Amino acid sequence: MKKLSLLVCLSLISAFAFSQWTWQNPLPQGNNLHSVCFTDSNTGFAVGDAGTIIKTIDGGANWTVLSSGVNNWLNSVCFTNANTGYATGYNGTIIKTIDGGLTWEVLLSGTTDLLYSIYFTNSNTGYAVGGDNITQSSGIILKTTDAGATWTSISTAINYPFYSVCFTDVNTGYAVGDYGTILKTSNAGTTWTLLLSGTVNGLYSVSFTDVNTGYAVGDFGTILKTSNAGITWTVLSSGTTSHLYSVYFTDADTGYVAGDYGIILKTINGDTTWTVLSSGTTYDLYSVYFTDAYTGYAVGRYGTILKTINGGTTWAELSSGIRYEIVSIYFTNFNTGYLIADYATILKTIDGGTTWNAVSTGTTYWLASVHFPNANTGYAVGSDGTILRTINGGTTWTSLSGGIINHLYSVYFTDANIGYAVGWDYINYTGIILKTINGGEAWTALSIGINHTLLSVCFPDADTGYTVGVGGTILKTINGGTTWIALSSGTTNELLSVYFTDANTGYVVGFGGTILKTINGGSTWANVSSETTNWLSEVYFPDANTGYVVGYNGTILKTTNGGTTWTALMSGTNNLLVSVFFTDENTGYAVGENGTILKTTNGGTNFIAEIESTNSSFSIYPNPANKKITITNKKKFPEEIIISIITITGEQVLLENFRNQNQVEIDVSKLARGIYLVKIQTRVGIETKKLVIE
Repeated sequence: MKKLSLLVCLSLISAFAFSQWTWQNPLPQGNNLHSVCFTDSNTGFAVGDAGTIIKTIDGGANWTVLSSGVNNWLNSVCFTNANTGYATGYNGTIIKTIDGGLTWEVLLSGTTDLLYSIYFTNSNTGYAVGGDNITQSSGIILKTTDAGATWTSISTAINYPFYSVCFTDVNTGYAVGDYGTILKTSNAGTTWTLLLSGTVNGLYSVSFTDVNTGYAVGDFGTILKTSNAGITWTVLSSGTTSHLYSVYFTDADTGYVAGDYGIILKTINGDTTWTVLSSGTTYDLYSVYFTDAYTGYAVGRYGTILKTINGGTTWAELSSGIRYEIVSIYFTNFNTGYLIADYATILKTIDGGTTWNAVSTGTTYWLASVHFPNANTGYAVGSDGTILRTINGGTTWTSLSGGIINHLYSVYFTDANIGYAVGWDYINYTGIILKTINGGEAWTALSIGINHTLLSVCFPDADTGYTVGVGGTILKTINGGTTWIALSSGTTNELLSVYFTDANTGYVVGFGGTILKTINGGSTWANVSSETTNWLSEVYFPDANTGYVVGYNGTILKTTNGGTTWTALMSGTNNLLVSVFFTDENTGYAVGENGTILKTTNGGTNFIAEIESTNSSFSIYPNPANKKITITNKKKFPEEIIISIITITGEQVLLENFRNQNQVEIDVSKLARGIYLVKIQTRVGIETKKLVIE
């Protein structure tokens, strides 16, 4: 990619796109956190997956989720003063704040490689390192001398990514990475020398206590120490084979290392011995930071935040909530809802999801689906033929006998008495459908003759029902389950969820981004473009036109035209989402991996705030567009103009450079339908405009 070198002086338009889904569990949020730093004893920041940035101003007692303006995973954060900070991450992302995290500006890094670490030696001079650890492309080191306005790539001739960078003074710095790579510069990054580390293990963090003494940690319990400014490195005995991700020293002798499965090591003699501390968590810890000799923080997997006030002797978890896998959610009214978590747990809320309390189920078998035909009567099904019923709004649950010992994945009742459960007979290797006509007291196995697992069932009326499953299977009944016919889905992808809005109109979702729609009761199915290849777990329509789909990598799709087109919403997470439910047209929930519970009160729509200056000089036409756009300005710019198009989830989908032009034409025919931000950068500033692709 051509090196970009424009000075950003002025923002003529500021545009911010951020998720309208808020975390209900875990709190403050549940994305992986990769880096933590503090600007004073009370004010700290942590960054992580899906553009996550959180901030505390009271020493970690409370955390606020900030809007980063990007959806890329963030690996590293650092601040040069109380207000000015930087974060780096996926796809060459570098973002900057000058107001203590309130707003963040995307900087032009000039690379699409992953950036793992960022370090500033003063307010203007900083370094970012990274690479591509999948294709093993050359490690990259970037440098700025103008507070991030421009970045220059420094050649290292190293074919491995770098994971950490630090400096002992303005000239002397170190970068570490794969295969025991350690580089050193003595001239402020102009040239880098490869040092002999004595290991081939990957190194993830490097830190120096003075100009001579430094430490690097990495794979398989690796801890290295140098006492002569990197000339030689000694392999220390860590006493563990866990991967170690972060090292931090509070003084010359006292240091901490964090890593896999919640491990935290401490030394008080600079290297001689390392003691395993009790962190109280088994989740991976990716970053550790101390604000003084006694007060420290560690962050990691699933939003884990730990704090010590006694030098690591004990650690308190600052994050809260359940971290079970959640597989199904159902609400009986605006405030009262149920979800299945940890496979054998049912949780209930009576306050719209603000609090969730476990109710006794009396089973240890995993549960897969929950459904309520009325406010008091509900059913849950799961493994080994488990069928549970409540008749008092979930206060107690009774185990019913379905007459089978096989797996049930979905349950649906058309009224308080008539219900269906579908699954897999792992003894006879056939799909199974059970029916009850007396509220679950007795169940009858229906004849279907299908040798595929059935994963979801739905009835738009008392007689007409559908079930879907493995191998593109769609079955239909028009006589209350007495007979079932196989419909042609047109796919062999695994189908995970089915939902009908009326007798004729229905939707099915599954693997490979599959969304199928029928308008004739399943006689034919049209494959609707979802603009994703992620697997889609569940579909739900609160009304005939408005529907939602959730799935892998935090996917939430929305349609407002009965499934003709789908728009990707910013969920604010990369966690797998398994189930979705709306209590009205605006209020909905999406749940899934690691206790993820998200809530929206505005239909989940991405919010774009755009503040235009009266000095705006560029215009775009046509807008909306579908083939080409023309961007014009009355003034011809002899210098470089950089135009990028960014999705509302923060992904850059187009980057073009022009020079000595006041009118440019850009082909947008390959862009999916939706809303985009067009960012136009010149030497005098940035303009950001909204673009609609039809």
